[in-house]
Amino acid sequence: MRVPLSWLREYVDLPAGVTGREVAEKLVRAGLEVETVEQLGADLKGPLVVGEVLSIEELTGFKKPIRHCFVNVGDANGTGAPQEIVCGATNFKVGDKVVVVLPGAVLPGPFPIAARQTYGHTSAGMICSARELGMGDEHDGIIVLPGHYEPGTDAIELLQLVDEVLDIAVTPDRGYCLSMRGMAREAAAAFGLPLADPALLDVPPANSYGYLVKVADPAGCDRFVARTVVGIDPGAQSPIWLQRRLQKMHVRPISLTVDITNYVMLEVGQPLHAYDRNRVDGPIQVRRAEPGEVLTTLDGQKRELSVEDLLICDNSGPIGLAGVMGGASTEILEPVADPETGEVTGTTEVIIEAAHFDPVAIARTAKRHKLPSEASKRFERGVDPEAARAAAQRAVDLLVLIAGGTAEAGVTDIAAPHPLRTITITADLPDRVAGMEYGRETVARRLQEVGCTVVGGDLLEVTPPTWRPDLTDPNDLAEEVIRLEGYDNVPARMPTVPPGQGLTPAQRMHRRIGVALAAAGYVEVNNYPFLGDAAFDGLGLDADDVRRRTVKLVNPLNDEEPALRTTLLPGLLGALRRNVGRGNTDLAVFETGLVFLPEAEQQVAPRPAVDRRPSEEELAALDAALPKQPRRVAVALAGERLPSGWWGNGAQASWADAVEAARTVARAAGVELVTRAAQYAPWHPGRCAELVVAGTDRVVGHAGELHPRVVKALHLPERTSVMELDIDLLAADGEQPVQGPAVSGYPVATQDVALIVPGEVPAAEVEAALREGAGELLEAIRLFDVFTGEQVGEGKKSLAYALRFRATDRTLTADEASAARAAAVASAQARTGAVLRGA
Repeated sequence: MRVPLSWLREYVDLPAGVTGREVAEKLVRAGLEVETVEQLGADLKGPLVVGEVLSIEELTGFKKPIRHCFVNVGDANGTGAPQEIVCGATNFKVGDKVVVVLPGAVLPGPFPIAARQTYGHTSAGMICSARELGMGDEHDGIIVLPGHYEPGTDAIELLQLVDEVLDIAVTPDRGYCLSMRGMAREAAAAFGLPLADPALLDVPPANSYGYLVKVADPAGCDRFVARTVVGIDPGAQSPIWLQRRLQKMHVRPISLTVDITNYVMLEVGQPLHAYDRNRVDGPIQVRRAEPGEVLTTLDGQKRELSVEDLLICDNSGPIGLAGVMGGASTEILEPVADPETGEVTGTTEVIIEAAHFDPVAIARTAKRHKLPSEASKRFERGVDPEAARAAAQRAVDLLVLIAGGTAEAGVTDIAAPHPLRTITITADLPDRVAGMEYGRETVARRLQEVGCTVVGGDLLEVTPPTWRPDLTDPNDLAEEVIRLEGYDNVPARMPTVPPGQGLTPAQRMHRRIGVALAAAGYVEVNNYPFLGDAAFDGLGLDADDVRRRTVKLVNPLNDEEPALRTTLLPGLLGALRRNVGRGNTDLAVFETGLVFLPEAEQQVAPRPAVDRRPSEEELAALDAALPKQPRRVAVALAGERLPSGWWGNGAQASWADAVEAARTVARAAGVELVTRAAQYAPWHPGRCAELVVAGTDRVVGHAGELHPRVVKALHLPERTSVMELDIDLLAADGEQPVQGPAVSGYPVATQDVALIVPGEVPAAEVEAALREGAGELLEAIRLFDVFTGEQVGEGKKSLAYALRFRATDRTLTADEASAARAAAVASAQARTGAVLRGA
């Protein structure tokens, strides 16, 4: 919502020196989100005046129209002589009043103006368009003003070019702020000033001779006000002040009647619609659509209607989508001037509609037809039903004042019963919520500033205003008091944690995993949990892959991503790709989060009551209807894992780093992992490790290098490596006690051994055999070299290990260390067919 400061001052008598930024600061303290404060005309400098075109000479011989003009600018040029200006616009004639900027002025940009020679003539200034003055993006021609303005009049003030506009992000629960009336109420409360409510108008009561309206669906339309204005001058144009206010709100002026309906909507918050009375066939009816009905809306689109759509109809059928957009058959006609007589024809009789529609019905219709509008945006957030009469009266008054029309005496006002809601609240509830003392008088005063009626002493009976449908609970009222008193005044105190409370074992483990990966050089990312079939196609998953079976959302944010993720990889790889596209080529990222795995037979969740806590049976049924949601961790690496520099070449990230990331996670969880070769999409079939909990057959994840086809399909760097692991499966045995390593004061004995094994034998299996054979004297084992080549034979590889032996009670002799080494080698030979290299 855009709020021009000059317009706001009409309703709130702000101090003369208050700036837009000071108003924004007050509104932010009151809980509103002010995104920007736009300074209109900040770099504009005059003279900028009204000019009268005295003569026009058409210059020929150029590729575009060029006109040499003399313009009367009064005494603004200091001499009173006509101003010589060369202009390329053609939408003006002799005698027209235009906007002229003279030498020495500065236009928005900034763009200084000086006299210059052009097209063989002197151009001492410029005749301006709306875009050149910062009034909008229109650039069809220069501005032609009404003829009653005197040459030399200051155009900066006339066109209201200098102003401050606050751009405020309005949350869905505060629809009343989508109007100057609502924003003025907030500003008045923030500054402690009285409000001049634009909806407080003298409105005649309903009578029996207003335009006939029938409401067939009172649930969809609980208020319908209709007023009629006749004798409108079809050639009347919107005055400058009205056009400028619309432009500052980023609304394009169209025609007088349409501009007035838009203006009143922005002022009061009540959307209006105007019908050409001569094009409406009989009474107006509000009803739901019938099967097969169609409507051509104002945007020229022919729309097939749903039986749930709420319509405005006449005897000919639908003439508008209620609360969304009107129909083309009854739209206000553009004024057309006869080229010979100059007589203007167009709409002369108008029916003004001001109605209140069901927010849910309007929201569904706007989404169904993909037709969001300023009206639907307000209706679906909640419009004051009592504002309809005032808004219709305001529109009628403006049509009479500006267009010379006559308001007919008939007033139609159909209203369904609208009982007021009363909320009981203890006067000290805001005190207890905020942890500070406001007092009963402050609570009552702040609620009255919001528009509530407050009666009572320690127990208050509060009736919220009709424009605040979001106030339904005592806590809503407490929040209003706290925000108006200032969130920044609420003391910051740490909560008192009861003894024995704290993080659960699972939470502590999740934190350890994140800290461990961050310490290993990974950066955490968070991605949306939504995906579509394209994500699975990019990963190269088979059509029957279990990961393609997803939980579908009924109302997805994006039609291309309607499902919840079954793997973390699509989001993680998308983040990696975006970073690479922005020049970050060396990456190591990780994510922890839930995946959603549907049950074989999905149950339908019950709908519990809202007036009580669900029973244990209802809670159990709700849990049973949920999909499985295990927690996963995944990493992705690309580029250099160790950076290059003056010290030498770095190291490229590889599948081994992804496997080591899995071991890092396992160590943080107190679990030992065993790796074995596997083939599992989307990993490279020869560089994929299956991650198994040691001592079990429980597979908890996979790690390795992505398949080249996946890398190409997803536009990832070559040799991208990833790991994904199920944390819940990893810790299925419960939290394990941390075992500290045995510390010995005796020296270590190191023995190296190089074994030749068949190429398909995993190094992990050789290492396990060496550990088993070495016995309890083995302290550590490390693979430090892998070699393949002619020296070891085709289809074979050499694995070199460093074995560290140490006893806790003595210094090992050379014979003891050699014997342990020999036993380790013998075990490897027996289990894997290894041959001692060089033997």
